[in-house]
Amino acid sequence: MAMKATEHLRVNPLLCDAYGHCAELLPELVELDEWGYPIVADDPVPREHLKDARRAVAACPRLALLLVQRRSV
Repeated sequence: MAMKATEHLRVNPLLCDAYGHCAELLPELVELDEWGYPIVADDPVPREHLKDARRAVAACPRLALLLVQRRSV
């Protein structure tokens, strides 16, 4: 049985300083809470948003936004 890899956004809350760049670059997948910290869903990043997700991860000044791969059956 083949394993399928999907990419998911994660936020390291210890590194995040609530700049909000991620929500500006990727409003389809990132919301900000009342203090400006990002909230991301546990869902896989849709294929059509992967390029923008990678750009948002690269633009994070504190390296708090991550794109991680999960393997599933």
